[in-house]
Amino acid sequence: MENDFLTEDTKAVILLCGVFGKDRSVSPLTLTEYSSLVRWLIGEKKRPAVLLRQDALAEVSLGTGIDKQRLNSLLGRGVQLGFAVEEWQRNGIWVLSRSDLDYPARYKQHLKDKAPALLFGAGERSLLSGGGLGIVGSRNIDQAAETFTREVAELCAYNRMPVVSGGARGVDLISMNAALEAGGVTIGILAENLLKKSVERSARRAIAEGRLLLLSPYHPHARFTVGTAMGRNKLIYAMADYGLVVSAEHKKGGTWAGAEEELSRKNARPVFVRMDKDVPRGNHELLDLGALEWPHSIEREDLRLSLSNSIANASTERPSEQPSLFDFMSSEDLSAPDKSPQSDETVHDNPIPSQPIHSIEKGPTSIYEAVLPVILSKLKSPTTVEELTQDLDVNKTQLNAWLKKAVAEKVITKLTKPVRYKRLKS
Repeated sequence: MENDFLTEDTKAVILLCGVFGKDRSVSPLTLTEYSSLVRWLIGEKKRPAVLLRQDALAEVSLGTGIDKQRLNSLLGRGVQLGFAVEEWQRNGIWVLSRSDLDYPARYKQHLKDKAPALLFGAGERSLLSGGGLGIVGSRNIDQAAETFTREVAELCAYNRMPVVSGGARGVDLISMNAALEAGGVTIGILAENLLKKSVERSARRAIAEGRLLLLSPYHPHARFTVGTAMGRNKLIYAMADYGLVVSAEHKKGGTWAGAEEELSRKNARPVFVRMDKDVPRGNHELLDLGALEWPHSIEREDLRLSLSNSIANASTERPSEQPSLFDFMSSEDLSAPDKSPQSDETVHDNPIPSQPIHSIEKGPTSIYEAVLPVILSKLKSPTTVEELTQDLDVNKTQLNAWLKKAVAEKVITKLTKPVRYKRLKS
């Protein structure tokens, strides 16, 4: 039964990192330890399944510095895993590790080695591709905030954009329920008790209709803690295209901490905040950290266009706050091979295109001049901002600023209905 449910790689990862059963005599690997193990596996061109062989443990321990007896004890929990797998299968819970092909690429791209080693899930697996709007906020909100949350969630459903949230009381549940009631889809990133929530009647109905995905980096019986909630926040932003903070207390609570953490990233998602009358102080303070005001006027027929225009306008108004070129990579990455987002333990040659490197070597007078040749190489046919962002793996705010400048210089042209960009023949 286990072999049908788990790949051999994932079986090894869950034995090393998972929590199941009541035995706490040995501590599972932390995310930092597991990421260190992954780097060693990549260097040795091995996969996690090799750890299931007793004769490999000495070499693994020597190469990673992880105690051999600890590895042996963790990998010897097969009986406990068998009982846990049986319960998970019975309740429709499945498990992914970073080695699995359908593990969310967004997590690897956005969080790098901070992406969870394991994900437990229930529901529509096609939604693992993510996207849409991450809606977060306080548990206790007033009527104005609740009305705003419902209206935005319904607008997402109308535009066929997923709503990504955390499943907690307050803004999270209101946004998720409103989107589902309006016929939309929802991705819930849970900090507690995935198993219990996945079998609730409303969840089962939405799952059966293919409109709900529930995910958690914590074991299906995990209880709520401040730590699990904080760890969950980054996964909401990483799964979405944009974030929206409905209400946040200043420097208090998970909503503030999650938004502050996201805004501090070099490859941050655009984070919007509600700025209606009487919003909490935290909302105002997030603007000073780089968040954007939620548009007061939105094109109902094209929510993405309204958000993209707001991002582009903000980037021209605050040029000093724009991220640097290729904000997701260090200088070392320019010459290093890229790691496939599909498999945690597979390395292939995919170097960054040579054009920007040549431009840098020639000494461009601005970052824009360095990156423009790369953008032009992707615009031989009409291309959307979303496609470009995913293809180049750059911050959408910065990309919109570059596109706007290129249009003004008549290097590229902007098409409408839908909005796309194409290079002009020289």
